[in-house]
Amino acid sequence: MLFSSLATLFALVAIGSGAPVQESRRLSVRQANGPVVKGRYIVKLKSSVNAAVHIDSLPFAFSVADSNSPITQSYSSDFFSGKSFWYAGDFSKTDLDAILASPDVDFVEEDAIFYALDQQKNAPWSLQSISSQTPVGGSDTNRMDYTYSYTEPAGAGVDIYIIDTGVYAEHEEFGGRASIGFAANNLPKQDGAGHGTHCAGSAAGKTFGVAKNSNIIGVKVLADNGSGSTSDIVAGLQYVVQNAKSTGRPSVGSMSLGGGTSQALDDAVRTTIAAGIQMIVAAGNSGVDASAQSPARVPEAITVGAVDIGNVKAGFSNFGSLVDIFAPGVNITSAWIGAPDAKNKISGTSMATPHVAGLAAYLLSKEPTLTPAALTSKLLGLGTQNVITGLPSGTVNLLAYNGEGGASAPVAIPSQTTTPTDKNSCPAWWQDCFWKDWFKKSL
Repeated sequence: MLFSSLATLFALVAIGSGAPVQESRRLSVRQANGPVVKGRYIVKLKSSVNAAVHIDSLPFAFSVADSNSPITQSYSSDFFSGKSFWYAGDFSKTDLDAILASPDVDFVEEDAIFYALDQQKNAPWSLQSISSQTPVGGSDTNRMDYTYSYTEPAGAGVDIYIIDTGVYAEHEEFGGRASIGFAANNLPKQDGAGHGTHCAGSAAGKTFGVAKNSNIIGVKVLADNGSGSTSDIVAGLQYVVQNAKSTGRPSVGSMSLGGGTSQALDDAVRTTIAAGIQMIVAAGNSGVDASAQSPARVPEAITVGAVDIGNVKAGFSNFGSLVDIFAPGVNITSAWIGAPDAKNKISGTSMATPHVAGLAAYLLSKEPTLTPAALTSKLLGLGTQNVITGLPSGTVNLLAYNGEGGASAPVAIPSQTTTPTDKNSCPAWWQDCFWKDWFKKSL
């Protein structure tokens, strides 16, 4: 990951200790390679550290509820792998210096901002693509007379967590199966953007969705302008893990968002998968290698690129060895906000991702005990090979398929343990955000 030093290097006294800190020990802030929440940082403690002792040694009150405290989020040590304790806050320079000097701290990173990944434009073809190994053909994406082949239970008994701008739960597409589970700090629970509702419709809507009987749980971590902080997204993932454990239901997560690179976000996604919840994430819309973006670069997740109705890779879709599969993502019609029957047509890897999340739920409803690794193997093993054009070398040629139109040829499953290679380049943040079109029109 590309980071640079934010703090100057000089010795301070360790928090909670009279021992001097060596200059070589003092940490520097890991700097994000994109927009950040100014003055806010995410702190990870070493797994061996007693969190209560560390908290008592801090030079400020540690309370999310206390308006005088700089703490904005704290994460249970049971959430992250390795039982380490994490927290985030709006820290002054003095407080940040004290944290950086503490021998308890593993790393500190800026709280990066992430964006909903679509390209706003104005029986969808996408579902026929998912359920057939024969190309859809033609170019008319307005038609609603395509055929979607599927079998019961079609996602019944499985929860799909839409980690996004929220979900318009009252939309008729959801038939009472949608609920609002979580909204990050100071965010209204309702979806004021439409992005999350559109994704939910593609995953599990009665007309537009792959898993027509799955439950939809909205996890609002992005504001209505389409952006959200790493700390809020991580808090949303913590909710997903805790709620799934409470319900005991098989679950998958859909993340149609991305930005720069964040170790905290990557680790949170890995932790969620380790808890038994497979995560399906967008490859990104910058037309670059997906290794430059979180959470797309997490190898344990299922990273999804986008194709059009002709099975041509979308020009905006990221690519590379970390992309696991492609799905329909151009001119996708799905549910929208504003009215119970509202719909909209938009494009992006954001739109491809919930199709695969729905497919994961569809398969999980047939075999509820599948582990994330086994579910990934089954889903990728069903994919249709070598039908996508426009792919650069080194990118898998695999199109999502539910297996209901005949068996596909076997495909080699990419390693789930490969460590991604960071790129010395930043993704095109402004181009990634579909709100750029709205912003330009509003000027």
